[in-house]
Amino acid sequence: MSAPEPRANPSLLGHAEAEATILEAIRAGRMHHAWLITGPEGVGKATLAYRFARRLLAGRPTENSLALDPANPVFRRVAANSHADLLTVERMFNEKTKRMKTQIAVEDVRKINGFMSLTPAEGGWRVVVVDGAEELNQASANALLKILEEPPPRAILLLVCSAPGRLLPTIRSRCRRLRLSPLADEPMGELLAQYLPRLDADERGRLITLAEGSPGRAIMLAEDEGLKIAALVDKLLSDMPAIPTSRGYEIADFLGRSETGFSTFMDLVRAGLAAAVRESVRGRADPDQERLVALRPLDAWGELWQGLTKLQAETERFALDKRQAIVAGIGMLSGTA
Repeated sequence: MSAPEPRANPSLLGHAEAEATILEAIRAGRMHHAWLITGPEGVGKATLAYRFARRLLAGRPTENSLALDPANPVFRRVAANSHADLLTVERMFNEKTKRMKTQIAVEDVRKINGFMSLTPAEGGWRVVVVDGAEELNQASANALLKILEEPPPRAILLLVCSAPGRLLPTIRSRCRRLRLSPLADEPMGELLAQYLPRLDADERGRLITLAEGSPGRAIMLAEDEGLKIAALVDKLLSDMPAIPTSRGYEIADFLGRSETGFSTFMDLVRAGLAAAVRESVRGRADPDQERLVALRPLDAWGELWQGLTKLQAETERFALDKRQAIVAGIGMLSGTA
């Protein structure tokens, strides 16, 4: 069993404070016209946004929760993306390139103004969810800003954003902000037991460590051989700096079997390095982390982390040869590149 799509997910754990803030605003009748929901990827931002939207569309809550019964007609229509008073704006699929667009197009943002200006079809609210607001380009961001400057009545804009620093300051300043933090181990364990019941407790525990409080990331790792890639990364870091060039090609061949293998590998390498340095500075590193950190000065680790980040970003952005990028990254780790 995998997690439902955010618009169809009835479960949300670990964000009681954010829910309480929304409930208070709904009951007090002091609804801000725009909300910015931020936090790391995969912690439940979009799930909270649709939970918020469903509650507005279904009417004022009678219980101390935003939850709506999945059998409720509003829940079903939101899940099916067929509610007349809800609009979702996000990156779209490009039919020409057969890939997802890298940005949210301005023409999609311009639809918001017309939608929000209409009278609610069911007498309540018009709700717009912008999922992945950090992907707005300059034109689409400016179009959104115009909407925020003159918001129509009975309309709510919910911006879901993993990197709020990429938004225009004027957009951020016009929104009420809700920041979601990474989940603690207990709710993480509860969610993974629900979504990944076939994994044993040790495997779920390893995913909790790797995902750093993001259930979405944990599920992605479980579905994309993340545990195997994590074991491969652990072995790679433990063997540093004695990593032969042939090892890079072996790893590249293994990762080539998965569409997301390259990204997962690079993410886990950088996370492993960052964790080792962080725990060493705090005096809490285990022997393997201490041995790894002792190989280079601290500032050199920072430069290596930045180099790997740049390598991954450019490879993914420009569709470069992932196999060669993996070999180059391992060369950077071993000091041969």
